[in-house]
Amino acid sequence: MGIVQNQTFKNTITTYLGFGIGAINTLFLYTEFMSETYYGLVTYILSTAYVMMPLLAFGVHNTIVKFYSSYKTRNSINSFLTWMLFLPLLLIIPMGLIGHFSFETISNFLSQKNPIIKDFVWLIYISAIAFSYFEVFYAWTKVHMNSVFGNFLMEVFHRAGITILLFCLYFDIIYIETFIYAVVGVYILRTLTMMIYAFYIRRPIFRFGKFPNMIPVFKYSALIILAGSVANIILEIDKFMIGQYIEIEKVAYYGVAIYIATVIGVPARSMHQITSPITAKFLNDKNREGLIDLYKKSSLNLFIISGFIFLLIILNINQLYEIIPEDYTGGLLVVLLISVAKLSDNILGNNNAILFNSDYYRVVLALGVLLAVMTVVFNMLLIPNYGINGAGIATFISIVVYNTAKVGFVYFKFKMSPFCVNSVKTLVLILFLVGIFYFWDFPFHPIINIGIKSLLIGLSYGLIVYKMNLSEEINILFDKFLKKSA
Repeated sequence: MGIVQNQTFKNTITTYLGFGIGAINTLFLYTEFMSETYYGLVTYILSTAYVMMPLLAFGVHNTIVKFYSSYKTRNSINSFLTWMLFLPLLLIIPMGLIGHFSFETISNFLSQKNPIIKDFVWLIYISAIAFSYFEVFYAWTKVHMNSVFGNFLMEVFHRAGITILLFCLYFDIIYIETFIYAVVGVYILRTLTMMIYAFYIRRPIFRFGKFPNMIPVFKYSALIILAGSVANIILEIDKFMIGQYIEIEKVAYYGVAIYIATVIGVPARSMHQITSPITAKFLNDKNREGLIDLYKKSSLNLFIISGFIFLLIILNINQLYEIIPEDYTGGLLVVLLISVAKLSDNILGNNNAILFNSDYYRVVLALGVLLAVMTVVFNMLLIPNYGINGAGIATFISIVVYNTAKVGFVYFKFKMSPFCVNSVKTLVLILFLVGIFYFWDFPFHPIINIGIKSLLIGLSYGLIVYKMNLSEEINILFDKFLKKSA
C-alpha cells in the first residue's frame, strides 16, 4: 500500500485544493458575478459535454489502464499506445461531420425550452473532445504509476483558470459571451498541458503494427464506452434534462447543491487514480490475495475519510445556505440525497476498478445500461413535477441501486466483500454523531458556527476513530502526525 498511500495523500491534497477553489467559484463568485441564466448555461454546456466524453474517448482511457501492464515487449507497447492515441478519432470525426451538417436541427432541439442554448451548442462538442483526450493522456501517465501532476491538472488547473476569468468578468475586462468561450479554452489548454506531460513521461513511438490481443482490446474499448457513458449519465444527465424541462437558471441552483455533495467523493477520486492500475495488475497477475487486501483496505479507509466529510456537510448545511444568495437555497434535499449516494460510492473502495478490468465487464455493462435507462426515465417523470428535487431523487435512486448491484456482482463472481466489522462500527459512529450534532447550533454568525461545529466534529470523530483503531493505516498517519507535533 506504500505507493497507494503516497500518491493518494498527494492527490487528496491537490484535489481538496481544487475543490476549495471550486467551492469559492461555485458558491460565491459565480453566484455574485453572473446571472443565474448564464451560470445555468455554463453548467449545462459542461455537463452535456461530460455525458458525451466517454463516447468520444472510445473507452481508450479505461483500455490503457486494463491492458498496458499485460504487454512486456517494446514493440507491443508502442503499437498498443499508438492505436490508443488515434482510436478516439473513429468517433470524433464522424460525430463532428454529423454535427456540422445537422447543426440547425440539433441546436433547435436542444434550445426548445431555453433559446439561449442555441448559439453555444457547438461548444459542447469542443469541450467533449478536450475532456476525452485529457482522460486518454492522463491514463497514459497513470499506468506509469505517475498520477499526481495529472490530478493537479484535473482538479486545480481549470478551477484556478475560471477564478481568473470570473474576476475579469467582474471588472468588465471581458464580456459574458467571451467568458463562456474562454472557459472552454481553459479546458483545451489543460488537455494540451496533459499531453505534453504524458509524452514527457513516455515519448510516443508511432507504430501501427499488430500487437497481442489486438481484437479483444478493440472489443473492450467499444464495450467499455457503455461503462463510462453509464457512469456519466447517472452523474451528469440530470443537469442536461433540467435544461430541457424547466428554466435553465434551475441548472445553476442544482449545480450548487450537487457541488456541495460532490466534495464527499474527493478521497475516492484521489485514491482511484493509483488503485486502478494496481488493481489491473493484480488481475493480470492473478494475485487474489493482493486484490482482496486492496479491496477491503480501500473500502474501509475511504468510508472513514468520506464519512468525516459527510458529517461536516450534513451538520453544517443549514449554516452554509445562510451565506449564499437566497435563490440558491432550494437544493437542501438534493444535498442530503446526493451526500448519502456519494458516501455509498466511497464504501465500494476499488470496486469499479475490479469490474472494469476483469473479464466480467460485459455483464456489468449490460446492468449499467439498464440503470442508465432507469435514470433517464426517473428524471423524465420527476423533474417536470418536482423540479430539481425530482432530479436529486432520480440520481439518488440510480446511484444506490447501481452500487448495490456492483457490490453483489463482485461478491457473487469473486467471492469477496469490501465490508468488515470496522465498516459497521464506522457506520454506527457516523449515525451517532449525526444524532448528536444535527440540532446543535450556536447563536453566532454562520461562518463562526461552521468553524466551531466543524472543530468539535473533527475532534470527536478523529478521537473515536483512533481509540477504536478502526483503520491501521489511518492510525499510523495519526501517530506520525502526533510524533511530529510533539
